[in-house]
Amino acid sequence: MRKIVTIIALILLYSGVSYAQENSEIDTFVVARTVIIDGDTIPNVSIEEVVIFPRLVFKSKRHSRRYRKLIRDVKRAYPYAIFAKQKLDDMEREFQSLKTDKEKKKYIKTIEKQLMDEFGNELKKLTITQGRILLKLIDRETGNTSYELLKYLRGSVSAIFWQTIARIFGSDLKSEYDPKGDDRLIERVVRMIESGQITLDPVVMKRLGMKH
Repeated sequence: MRKIVTIIALILLYSGVSYAQENSEIDTFVVARTVIIDGDTIPNVSIEEVVIFPRLVFKSKRHSRRYRKLIRDVKRAYPYAIFAKQKLDDMEREFQSLKTDKEKKKYIKTIEKQLMDEFGNELKKLTITQGRILLKLIDRETGNTSYELLKYLRGSVSAIFWQTIARIFGSDLKSEYDPKGDDRLIERVVRMIESGQITLDPVVMKRLGMKH
């Protein structure tokens, strides 16, 4: 599909150049980056990726309702996963400037308090399912499970403690994201969000300081 789109774009580009050259009344031309392949100069044009998913066929109305609920749950959790990645990136940069463990621990506690004061009540409103999805999406966005992040930021003892609490409520901080397996439908919804086929709540996005 991507090759077909690329070929079409190149044809349109060549057509535009030829038309401008042949029509003396139009003083317009297209400037593009080029590459030379076997002596031929070929335009090198970047085009935006288009994501197309096949239509889902459900076995029953119950399965259809479950998928619609999954969409709602992912839309609810996804902004916080993106926000977590941004915060982690900010923390990583700040960490590099801190020299002692005392300074790092103080900084972590400060960030933790800020997050709890600002978003604690909102996160508490997430359902158990949305919480599980959030843990998986954090792994997707950061490349680390919540357990690994907690261990890195708070130490092994704290990570083990919260992992135990999570298991009591049927969750697992060590859950890894599997976009081609168990989490393939979550991945489908996320890709549709990223491509603009599914829109997120603008109020939540604005509150998190993110574009939608």
